[in-house]
Amino acid sequence: MKLSVVIPCYNEARTIRAIVDRVRAAPVAEKEIIVVDDCSRDGTRDLLRTEIAPLVDKIIYHEVNQGKGAALRSGFAAATGDAVVVQDADLEYDPQEYPRLLKPMIDGKADVVFGSRFAGGEAHRVVYFWHMLGNKFLTLLSNMLTNINLTDMETCYKVFRREVLQKITIEENRFGFEPEITAKVAKLGVVIYEVGISYYGRTYSEGKRSAGATASARSGRS
Repeated sequence: MKLSVVIPCYNEARTIRAIVDRVRAAPVAEKEIIVVDDCSRDGTRDLLRTEIAPLVDKIIYHEVNQGKGAALRSGFAAATGDAVVVQDADLEYDPQEYPRLLKPMIDGKADVVFGSRFAGGEAHRVVYFWHMLGNKFLTLLSNMLTNINLTDMETCYKVFRREVLQKITIEENRFGFEPEITAKVAKLGVVIYEVGISYYGRTYSEGKRSAGATASARSGRS
């Protein structure tokens, strides 16, 4: 199974090379790496053009900052793999776990797989209580609207059979992507699985966006 890895990035100069190296080292025989730069202003673009371009299959450059949803829309449209996974450009999620995410698909059981930070016994860095509570609250609201029983709707690690993505039009440009894609997948009636994953959360001093920055992103300000 060929895996397309879509990496949306915005101002990730500190981590973009490291995450690309980790994705390249992931234990998947056939993979395609697509980076979508959402008009970074911190030197990320220079790194993409000079260091990273030879290491990946495609780089897409947005000339205006549009948000994570728009970056994923561009990346999904360019993907050619049998399955497509979202990989954030920070270091919070481990590409070594791609085989765990792909197994329900390879076994013919799932069309979509969510990697849950709240299911299973994998390693988790202890970080922010209110951030965790907020994620669980949003997941609860999503489950009430979709009538599915996810434990982690806001997770980065979502894997889709490409034919499922081809049936969905992503309209949200920013962080509203997460509930939108979840609702649209649920409406299709496809088979969804969850697997437990590890999580290495960043602190705000390490580059995690604050609640205010997230609110600005949701409202369209950059």
